[in-house]
Amino acid sequence: MTQAIARTPAFPSKLPHVGTTIFTVMSALATEHKAVNLGQGFPDFECAPELVNAVTAAMQAGHNQYPPMPGIPALREAVAHKIQALHGRAYNPNTEITITAGATQAIITAILAIVHPGDEVIVLDPCYDSYVPNIELAGGKAVRVPLTPGTFRPDFAKISAAITPRTRAILINSPHNPSATIWTAEEMRQLEDLLAPTDILLISDEVYEHMVFDGAEHQSAARFPGLAARAFIVSSFGKTFHVTGWKVGTVAAPAALTAEFRKVHQFNVFTVNTPMQHGLAAYLQDPTPYLQLPAFYQAKRDLFREGLAGSRFKLLPSTGSYFQCVDISAISDLNEADFCQWLTREVGVAAIPLSAFYGDGFDQRVVRFCFAKKDETLRAALERLRKL
Repeated sequence: MTQAIARTPAFPSKLPHVGTTIFTVMSALATEHKAVNLGQGFPDFECAPELVNAVTAAMQAGHNQYPPMPGIPALREAVAHKIQALHGRAYNPNTEITITAGATQAIITAILAIVHPGDEVIVLDPCYDSYVPNIELAGGKAVRVPLTPGTFRPDFAKISAAITPRTRAILINSPHNPSATIWTAEEMRQLEDLLAPTDILLISDEVYEHMVFDGAEHQSAARFPGLAARAFIVSSFGKTFHVTGWKVGTVAAPAALTAEFRKVHQFNVFTVNTPMQHGLAAYLQDPTPYLQLPAFYQAKRDLFREGLAGSRFKLLPSTGSYFQCVDISAISDLNEADFCQWLTREVGVAAIPLSAFYGDGFDQRVVRFCFAKKDETLRAALERLRKL
């Protein structure tokens, strides 16, 4: 009897154009060259010890088995209370709030719940790198509409022109990664008016909601009745409480949308880490940590901007998120990607090219730094960058 030859069958990739993300590539390069990593967006400082203690207490109290599929009631109630206090909209914690395994899972779950093969979803370039693969995995088509180069403001004429009978949804992000801009109330009202006569759904990625600076307010889709009625609003405890590795987020949506969302959620993760949920529910009883977050990150933004003020980097506005974009035109003739490689190897600071966030690799000589770092980390990076 002849032995069968072991062979891994070939099959067509569902994401043939997707490789390793730029964040992984640049973080690996930063480690290799012992560079200060201002590329990938995560803090290098610890969360509040009270939060760790709350999770530890939950584990010790025996909260270690499956929680309810949509999340524990106490955490959903705390999230609903927070949204009402900040944005004036009441969500039913039983039927309109779901706890997710981070914001990335929330976004793909919303897309899988609503997008059918052949549907179109509008995304605004530059955008976070999970959006388009999520749409393609659902069998949909991503329709990329550029934000205005230089200012990164939404162009409503272009958004309107992109709408077709096949448009199922639009995905927006404010505060915006990577540009560090925020949508104004007037822009949210323009979107509300544009969508009013349609059945287009909205996915509003608001993971940087508590990082808005200079006295501005975050304009959540929850504040606008015409948007809230059609929106999945995505938030992240990881971003808010400096625990990105915990991967816990939330989705607020009307009951009819939530029902469809949970149909998918129960089969792609079922539910989310139990003691983390109990710890977060206890920690949310005091709003001080997230109410103080704008001032906390504004101080880091200002430290970083002041440190670069005398350099040849041209600072773009940073009105929200924990990112700072800079124009490199006065420093180098390299394109963005090559400049970031050179900066990491030769200067010892890692950044991310904005071209990585565009479908066509649009290069405008702008790179992104993350300032969610200890002050001493930022000062070490600034010392190296000022040599340029």
